[in-house]
Amino acid sequence: MKLKSNLKKRVYATILDYGLMFLVSFAYILFFGTSDGNGTISVYGIKAFLIPIVWFLYFVVIEAEYGATLGHQSFNLKVMTIDRKDVEFTHALKRHLLDPIDIFCYGIPAIIAVKYSLRHQRLGDMWAQTIVIDTSVPSNKPS
Repeated sequence: MKLKSNLKKRVYATILDYGLMFLVSFAYILFFGTSDGNGTISVYGIKAFLIPIVWFLYFVVIEAEYGATLGHQSFNLKVMTIDRKDVEFTHALKRHLLDPIDIFCYGIPAIIAVKYSLRHQRLGDMWAQTIVIDTSVPSNKPS
């Protein structure tokens, strides 16, 4: 079966996911940060460690548990292994460890990879051996 790239949906889902992550991080820093008196608010020490923990829980744990983040679920997208099985923790972790590379320069590396790779995978998907399917298309529904 030939896979569709679902590029627009994937871009919108990623914008939604990272937009949510940005808003949560911004609110956290605003409410729990320390002001330097010059208009800059920062979190230090153990407080700063909470932001990557939230990122890890949102992107890796939720995706491993449900097959998609809230952004991807909103666009009927689901992450599966290449052989159409549910992703496991290691798949989700590998996918998202390469997010900084995939999203670098406004997501251009990910867009190029999704558009031109055989299975429409971004770099994180290639490493994790995963694909992103559109569950609203009947032929794509996982069995």
